[in-house]
This record gives sequence, structure tokens and C-alpha cells, in this order.
Amino acid sequence: MKTASLIICLFLCSPLLAQNSASILSKSIDYHDPQGVWPKFQATLDITLQMPEGPSRHSMVTIDKPNQFFRLVEIKGNTSIERQLDKGDCKISLNGKSEFTQEEKEKHKLTCDRTKMYRDYYTYLYGLPMKLEDEGAQLDSLAPLTKFQDKEYYRLKVTYAGEVGSDIWYFYINPTNYALEAYQFYHDESAND
Repeated sequence: MKTASLIICLFLCSPLLAQNSASILSKSIDYHDPQGVWPKFQATLDITLQMPEGPSRHSMVTIDKPNQFFRLVEIKGNTSIERQLDKGDCKISLNGKSEFTQEEKEKHKLTCDRTKMYRDYYTYLYGLPMKLEDEGAQLDSLAPLTKFQDKEYYRLKVTYAGEVGSDIWYFYINPTNYALEAYQFYHDESAND
């Protein structure tokens, strides 16, 4: 009889340990973007990164999704780099100059590919969790209840189609209000990197 009770409890209790990932993601999006404004997002983010050694880096990131516009202005010490994509048209300047030496180009990675990488990076991180609905994002079907940094969370595991990316991401959703509170990613999870 104890075995039957244990089996019934495991069957009935398992939904408490893991939930449908799509449902958890939907509730998290409702929490973070209840008015559905992400597709129409237009704002400038002001970010200061304190460096352990050396000067801080100040970044102003403009994302204008409806107009397909992105601008990143980074100031670190005496160096100012502006990167811009306007409907795919790329412009880059270093300390106000749009022409630079090969050495400057390599040192500061002044390429349009790098500018696109920054656009994708900032729209991904600041568009979470809404970006998890993008094409190419592959959400595991179940979100187990998991302990992470001494708190209980629903953990969403997301991988990506090969042409999108190869990292494995974990998103930690508060089980009470569905706020996305933490994330981590691995380039190679088996190496715990």
C-alpha cells in the first residue's frame, strides 16, 4: 500500500516540481511587458560599468525597434566610440572621427560586424524575457523548480538553432510573481564554463 501511495504522490506532486515552460514564459512576459510594448520599444539606456582596474565605461544605448535604429556610444577614459545601425546602414566613429588607422580599427574592433553583435547583444539582454519567443529560440518543454543562489525558481532552459547561436542559457523565474530574476549561460556546459 505504501508503494501505491508513493506512486500516486509522485504522479500528483510532479506538476509542482516542473511546469510547462511555454506557460511559465508567457506569465513572465506578462509580468515584464504587460502592455505588450516590446515590439514598439524606443528608448535610450544609460549604463555605467565599474571596472575593477582602470576607468569605468559609460555606455548610452539607443534602441528604436520600429525604425530599425540602434546606436551605442561608449566612453572609457579619453576614448569615445560611436556605433550606429540605421535600417542596416552602418556608421562608426572614434573620438568623433569616421576615418581611423588600421591599428585603431583592430584595437577597438571598429567593424560593422562588431556593431551588429552589440545591437544583437543589447536587444537580447534588455529584451528579456520577450526575446525568448524569437524564431530560433528552442525552449525545453518543462521548467523544473530548481534552487539557484539559495532561492527557488522555475528554470527555463533555452538552446538555439545552429544559425542563431550555440550557447545554452538558463533563465530563473520567480515562482510567485514570474519575474525573471537571474540567468546564466554556457559556451560549453560540459566544461562548466
